[in-house]
Amino acid sequence: MVTPEINFFGEFPPAARSVDITRGGGEAGIWATPAEVPTAFVYNGRNYAVMMASPTDAGDFAIGFTLTEQICKSIEDIKSVDVHATNLGIECRIKVAPEAEERLDVLDRRRTIEGRSGCGVCGLEAADSLYRRLPKVAQDRKSVSAASVERAYEALKDHQPLNAQTRSVHAAAWADASGNILAAREDVGRHNALDKLLGALALQNFDPSAGFVLMSSRCSYELVQKSAILGVQALAAVSGPTGFALDKAKEANMALIGFENGRAVYLFGDRAP
Repeated sequence: MVTPEINFFGEFPPAARSVDITRGGGEAGIWATPAEVPTAFVYNGRNYAVMMASPTDAGDFAIGFTLTEQICKSIEDIKSVDVHATNLGIECRIKVAPEAEERLDVLDRRRTIEGRSGCGVCGLEAADSLYRRLPKVAQDRKSVSAASVERAYEALKDHQPLNAQTRSVHAAAWADASGNILAAREDVGRHNALDKLLGALALQNFDPSAGFVLMSSRCSYELVQKSAILGVQALAAVSGPTGFALDKAKEANMALIGFENGRAVYLFGDRAP
């Protein structure tokens, strides 16, 4: 597999900064706040979208966003990514194959406004885009054991250094079949965190049947869609899914797992023995 070259230019802002606070009792203190900056995606010189995001792992973000938005069908169609820190935020200049650029002209789900950190469907041109059928991730999807999911759940906090500092960012993690977390990414937006994770995994040519995604957030429809596009077979989320997310998971034949008092709850898909 040929992976795109990723280059970084400029001085990037820190992931968090400290501010002075006064607590209710009048005591002075320090509070860490996460950075949130505009992150622009520019394809072959064409502006496509601006997302509000944490400034970390911008290269992974560019790869994951490009694939989950289906601008490129495979990572081989992404030729290079130049990530520039500017006085306005971050600009990801992504060079894609000609056939991928042609898709920018016909995507009926193209974003036409900015994407807020909490918004995964901002700028969709038509509501029926939400109902486009998702691909089935596997006809013979592997089951995931409850013990593995719960092991990853217990370990997730150890892979959230920015959240430990700020207490206000989301995490997306990839765990193997035994529940060992192998990769994790954080962001102020849960969709951004997942894009970063999926981008990092795509660069490693991961096997989507070899584990599962674990989110620190609730499970919305967009998380199911992004995961399904890259073939993820199981998705677990600390907070429960929406009804639409559950419907889309069934459509994609993706196992969907929540938690109740730390115990895995299978909303769709059987657990392994």
